[in-house]
Amino acid sequence: MNSRAVFFLIFLICAGLLGVAFYMEHFMGLEPCPLCWLQRFGFMGAGLVSLLAALHGPQGFGVRVYGFFLVVTAGAGLGVAGRQLWLQNLPADQVPACGPSVEYMLDVLPWMEVLATALRGTGDCAEVVWRFLGLSIPGWTAVFFTVLVITGLVMLFRPRKKSDWIQG
Repeated sequence: MNSRAVFFLIFLICAGLLGVAFYMEHFMGLEPCPLCWLQRFGFMGAGLVSLLAALHGPQGFGVRVYGFFLVVTAGAGLGVAGRQLWLQNLPADQVPACGPSVEYMLDVLPWMEVLATALRGTGDCAEVVWRFLGLSIPGWTAVFFTVLVITGLVMLFRPRKKSDWIQG
């Protein structure tokens, strides 16, 4: 499979996952916590990188560049999902207090303070509100981010063909 098709498939997966997230929010009534929002941004970033790569159709070194940015965006999302999984597995007496909604924080706090608060996580982030096959939402996002990171690493470090050396 060529890199353009792989990147387009990744874009479709990210778009589908974001669609599921918005469905869960607007039709199932699951309110996203600050860490959920950051995971959405991780999928948006990975999807955007992949869409640009699919449109560009890179060869040789260009595939590695897009692979690197896929690793960075998906790796950041994986880190956030890991943080939320850690919060979800804390003993009840160690769970942080619940905080205000993301919308409220964006209205009253500077952007960097919203980001810092979101990365710390709140008691809302520790609550498990949905499971599928035994995994919570951040468990599933961690699975998908891991697949994206591995795919990006393959793109980044795959052996180059002789024709790739000529093209760049």
